[in-house]
Amino acid sequence: MCARAALSARAGRVHIYVMITDPIKRGIQLRCPNCGEGRLFSRYLVFRDECEACGQDFRSADTADGPAFFVGFLVMIVFAPFYFILPMIDMALWLKILGFIVLLSAMVGTALALLPMFKGVLFNLQLSNKAEEAQWESTGKHGAPPRNWKG
Repeated sequence: MCARAALSARAGRVHIYVMITDPIKRGIQLRCPNCGEGRLFSRYLVFRDECEACGQDFRSADTADGPAFFVGFLVMIVFAPFYFILPMIDMALWLKILGFIVLLSAMVGTALALLPMFKGVLFNLQLSNKAEEAQWESTGKHGAPPRNWKG
């Protein structure tokens, strides 16, 4: 048990701080949410089956397309103003085309650089909070068709 975890047992505020910051920090560092030592990925965006340091199973969680959505949204917020400003600047056409190529390259490079970190953070938050797909015991009347329904 690390010193922070021992401190978290004494004070409620510190415990909440550690619960939130450790998975995020370890996700940005692309490390295991459990021990913070093992690497998350075996290659670009491909999770290992388990942590090489502590044996934590990585097969149980899936981030789906959440990281791609957040990265795409963030990158477009940052780069969109340049896509509106560049056509309005008075310059030669070849310079504008070159500007768009540079801008597009920077945007794709930024997205590809941020994607592993976002995937690591969402994966670590999912594992540390024991999040899983919803499981329904019963649909109740919510899933039942109306009485006069002919289908």
